[in-house]
Amino acid sequence: MDLPKYILGDNTDHPNSIYIIHTEYPRFIINLENDEVEWFEEFSKEDENDLKEEMQSLIDGATAFYDREIARYED
Repeated sequence: MDLPKYILGDNTDHPNSIYIIHTEYPRFIINLENDEVEWFEEFSKEDENDLKEEMQSLIDGATAFYDREIARYED
């Protein structure tokens, strides 16, 4: 099955939170309420340093995805 790169999610236990799930490596969930990121991968310090720019780009992509989705709902 071919999953979308980003998925929008919510949870009634956290009614103020909006989650974006990134399904490709490196996989993560970001809570847009507080920008908290939970990574599914474990990184060494070296990997973390090497991926820092890519990680920020993916987080920016998640935010852009959310903005696009909300704009589509409003239409």
